[in-house]
Amino acid sequence: MKKLLLVWLLLYSSCLAFAQTKQIIVAQDGSGTYTTVQAALDAVPKGNDVPITIFIKKGTYKEKLNLAKKQNFVKLLGEDLNATILVYDDYNGRQTESGEKLGTSEAASFRVFGNNFSAENLTFQNSAGLAGQAPAMWVYGDKARFVNCRFLGFRDTLYTYGYGSRQFYKNCYIEGTTDFILGAATAWFEDCTLFCKPKGTCITAASTPDSIGFGYVFQRCKIVGDAPEESYFLGRPWKPAAKTVFLSCELSNIIKPKGWDHWGKEDNKQEAFFAEFKSKGPGASPKARTTWSRQLNADQAAFYNYETALRGWNPLSEEALAPSLSTAKP
Repeated sequence: MKKLLLVWLLLYSSCLAFAQTKQIIVAQDGSGTYTTVQAALDAVPKGNDVPITIFIKKGTYKEKLNLAKKQNFVKLLGEDLNATILVYDDYNGRQTESGEKLGTSEAASFRVFGNNFSAENLTFQNSAGLAGQAPAMWVYGDKARFVNCRFLGFRDTLYTYGYGSRQFYKNCYIEGTTDFILGAATAWFEDCTLFCKPKGTCITAASTPDSIGFGYVFQRCKIVGDAPEESYFLGRPWKPAAKTVFLSCELSNIIKPKGWDHWGKEDNKQEAFFAEFKSKGPGASPKARTTWSRQLNADQAAFYNYETALRGWNPLSEEALAPSLSTAKP
């Protein structure tokens, strides 16, 4: 028994040492471990439980990307936010070589199924333009974390798909037209910039499950853009139990005085939960808001925190911020 235990400890130590020294670098010029991002993602083993960092050097990587289920604990780190770009150009309705048409999810430039995914200093883009619904990022996995990232596109730019999955976005820039942030996840947006482009109507389209208490939470975010004045709603309910809250956000005059849209269904006025707390700027019009939306008081707003909204997950804890065991930056 002692010998078996000793062998197990030696194997574990060897694996840990390997994880601590392994470097995964993506570089188009061949100076890294791989020349494509997908090749680096494919190298992550199924059932992975050791943090792996993939450092991506500057470049525009036109790839259809996929991180599969059970490819967990992956962190992507870009060399430069504006010069490290992951992009593709699929869109809803595009006909493939097999004759089938892509749905919105299939059209995403990058799909993340794995849990505990994180990304920093990267630009995610869908360059299909106004061809159709075209996500730059689609996230299914739980505990997804994005810091200092850009999401570029038009309609459905950021698809927080996961049914009740927990997602966190800090210091991110997100642009688009109609419903450019949408989905069923519980997603917390902190100190982010939401850029409304022309020919759009609504920023968010939450489809929060009725069994989940929190949908979208925007804290200290800024809504800007070059869309016409009073042309955008803050949100509309994709599903009846949609939940979206803006806390201490700065709203430009792009926002309609009514603030919220019920998507043409009277029942949504009773079932959806749309609220604000201390919105400021020319787009903040509490007295003009729809009567079925809410203005929170300080006690109600205080209920929105990581512990409650993200169900015990603190994305800024020491554990979440700790360097990956695989240090990829050269």
